[in-house]
Amino acid sequence: MERNPYPSDLTDEQWSLIQPHIPPEKPGGRPRSVNMREVINAVLYLNRTGCSWRMLPHDLPPWSTAHYYYRRFRLEGIWPRIHDRLREQVRIEAGKAKTPTAGIIDSQSVKTAEKGGIAATTRGRKSPEESGISWSTRWA
Repeated sequence: MERNPYPSDLTDEQWSLIQPHIPPEKPGGRPRSVNMREVINAVLYLNRTGCSWRMLPHDLPPWSTAHYYYRRFRLEGIWPRIHDRLREQVRIEAGKAKTPTAGIIDSQSVKTAEKGGIAATTRGRKSPEESGISWSTRWA
């Protein structure tokens, strides 16, 4: 049964670019029974919505399956590899070299206040009297 797509789902064109970089199932084990496109869709849904793993919709693969593959890909360096391959394809299609030959770091991109650190973001504490709380209600 087809499910209604989410805005975060991969298009057929996007999937055709990512699919070759998904590692095959491990040899000697049980054959993979999960649709890897749906696993990637689950990870993208989580990334887009910010929900927790256990709150993934029920029409996506189980959260534990999606989390397993997400974690495995993270530990094995699959995500950066997919990113790098896609970046290389985009650069080649744009007529550029596969990898950039130079980089620029701008030290003025992030400005800080003169008083930095945690003191700049932490409010001062008020005593109970200043906040209008009496001792009798504070310790009640």
